[in-house]
Amino acid sequence: MDELAIADRRSLRRKLSFWRWIVAGLLAVVALVTLSWSGWADSAGRARDHVARVTISGLIQDDRELLERLQRIEKNDSVKALVVTISSPGGTTYGGEVIYKAIRKVAAKKPVVSDIRTLAASAGYMIALAGDTIVAGESSITGSIGVIFQYPQVKELMDKLGVSLESIKSKPLKAEPSPFHPPSDEAKAMIQAMIDDSYGWFVDLVADRRKLSRDEALLLADGRIFTGRQALGLKLVDKLGGDDEIRAFLADKKVSKDLAVVDWEEPRQTLPFGLGSAVSEWVKMLGYDAFPAMKGLEKIGGDKLFLDGLVSVWQVDAQ
Repeated sequence: MDELAIADRRSLRRKLSFWRWIVAGLLAVVALVTLSWSGWADSAGRARDHVARVTISGLIQDDRELLERLQRIEKNDSVKALVVTISSPGGTTYGGEVIYKAIRKVAAKKPVVSDIRTLAASAGYMIALAGDTIVAGESSITGSIGVIFQYPQVKELMDKLGVSLESIKSKPLKAEPSPFHPPSDEAKAMIQAMIDDSYGWFVDLVADRRKLSRDEALLLADGRIFTGRQALGLKLVDKLGGDDEIRAFLADKKVSKDLAVVDWEEPRQTLPFGLGSAVSEWVKMLGYDAFPAMKGLEKIGGDKLFLDGLVSVWQVDAQ
């Protein structure tokens, strides 16, 4: 074999070796991404003794995934305590109720701390009541204890457009209140009775959990918001501070300060590193954009919020 052929063979081997390393590297990256996306690392961390932390933010709804997550925390013997971090203006009363009850089930087995951050008002404060202790920042916003029912009124707009809506009902209170005509006195009384009942339940919950008389709770349940400092003076929270105060409380409950705090987050619903959007674009180029399911790849897990019925939510009055 001449020298030229030997040189060509060596060059080919070097090229093959180079591409082998490239393929091996790509496979390693794919494996790491797959493990990260699958939550394997999170599961491994949850197998050791730790303090679980759940973050509740934004508007509160009937969140089945969150309820299931809290149930897993309740049953996991490796979880020695739970920290519920809250940053929410509130939401539906039912959403706050079921989350409150799920957290109380956890508290029956292990210590629970409610950590009020920037804002925990209305249904957000309702959830905070589930903790064995409530820690807030000095300038945190909390309170807004109350219930509200809102609906639009479009009759004047329809009159200007020359559009009317006629209805035949089994009874006068069916489908009331309606956005298409002002409510009758009977409809107003019906809605007010429903609000009063839900409000009474909320007030009783505050009185029970904060060790207040009902009259004391009623004085605080006029919809006002409070800073953390004000709330402490009114017995709506137990302590001002943050992580250090939370750790001190847990230490008093025999939960070691050496235990790691592990975030129990909502499972990932999209591919990492923007791959969901990339896959969506590839699918479009292949001509499958007409399929509605494919469009979801662009933003899997995007929130669409619809608040129906009674809500307990703090909001700035637009009037």
